[in-house]
Amino acid sequence: MPIRTLDEVEHELIELLANLIRINTTNPPGNETQAAKFIANYLSEDGFKNEIFESAPERGNLVTRLKGTGEKPNLLLLSHLDVVAANAKEWSMDPFAGTVKEGYVYGRGAIDMKSMVAVQLVVMKLLKKNKVKLKGDVVLAATADEEQGSVSGAKYLLEQHKDKVWCPYVITEGGGLSIHQKKGDVFTIQTAEKGVFWFKIKISPSVGDNAIMVMNKVIKQIDDYHPEIRFIPTLKRFLNAMSQYNPDLKDTIEDLIRNPKESDEILKELAKKDKALAENIWPRTRTTITPTIIKGGVKEDIIPSDCEAVFDCRVLPGETIAETFKVIKSLLNDCDLEKLTFETIQRHDGTESQLETPLYNIIVDVVNEFKPGFGILPTLSTGATDSRFFRDSGSVCYGFQPMIPDEPNDQIERRMHGVDERITTENLVFGATTLYEIIKRFSN
Repeated sequence: MPIRTLDEVEHELIELLANLIRINTTNPPGNETQAAKFIANYLSEDGFKNEIFESAPERGNLVTRLKGTGEKPNLLLLSHLDVVAANAKEWSMDPFAGTVKEGYVYGRGAIDMKSMVAVQLVVMKLLKKNKVKLKGDVVLAATADEEQGSVSGAKYLLEQHKDKVWCPYVITEGGGLSIHQKKGDVFTIQTAEKGVFWFKIKISPSVGDNAIMVMNKVIKQIDDYHPEIRFIPTLKRFLNAMSQYNPDLKDTIEDLIRNPKESDEILKELAKKDKALAENIWPRTRTTITPTIIKGGVKEDIIPSDCEAVFDCRVLPGETIAETFKVIKSLLNDCDLEKLTFETIQRHDGTESQLETPLYNIIVDVVNEFKPGFGILPTLSTGATDSRFFRDSGSVCYGFQPMIPDEPNDQIERRMHGVDERITTENLVFGATTLYEIIKRFSN
């Protein structure tokens, strides 16, 4: 029996997302408690028992649960309530108005990730309304602070209220956008993500030395570094599957897998055929270190006596931040380490979930039935999500919010933290339909 599209919940999804967008949860400061209370009121209409855990004033995390019989593993639907800042002057409309126009819902968080909050909420209500017999609990957690490191959100919940949220399996953000290929479109599932290491270097050189010039040397030493090329299991699976869905790329991708040390040259050749794909693969083959902020000097005619720079380092799963930090320091031996001060801003090792699981297979089956001809590819995310904390605690985490692109994928990705963020109403219904079916099969 074919999967039925849940068209009847379209209006509810649109209204719910628009209302969530209208609650300004820009982080910092977050103020997620207001959104958590809104969700609690929405769910309580159908008899859900909700709990809000505040890690600090106005930093609320909502948790609710549908009980199962205990015959199958529990599943967590994980989302976050905070959003990044939006400059209203750059937008064509108010980023916090929740504007619905010509088949789109516009606003900050429309994709990242209040749309998934709305989808998960509606699906929870449908499971209860339709009296779906669950053999495992389905837990929903809408958290604070994901955009600023999750200290007040997922990390706090696992440290202080683990019994309320921990599940063996997790579905959250990080994947789902389909990629058009010659033999059919493919959806990504985020099964791994790079580690995050944000650090600051401060320079206080000898009297008379120019701190900015010393920092210039530091940046050049780091920029000249060529980290080891390594293909983690998720990336290998991604590349092998991609070569099947686009025969024109098969030889080049197979060459890439056989010769990782020559990846830069091979990716240059791949870029001639598919520039976006080559750019997608490159940062997923190595650790990257990028300077993002630099400050130094006070006046035009004064030699700067101090300078500081912030670096964004993304580390492959399987490599530790500690090991990477040792490498970074070794690169700077010629820069007089005694004059350098290192400060860690944020750090977390990379994580990777296994693919050989019942949940992964069910996601593949549902997509194949609902979208015949579409494939599923595991993907390594270069950005961090709340998944990393749950993977560390032993959960299998998959980032999956399926979406059919309405414009080029790179444009959609730029909107997520950029101007005129939006999602199609069609994708809201599509997301709810697939998630509902996945949960029914996994927990039934």
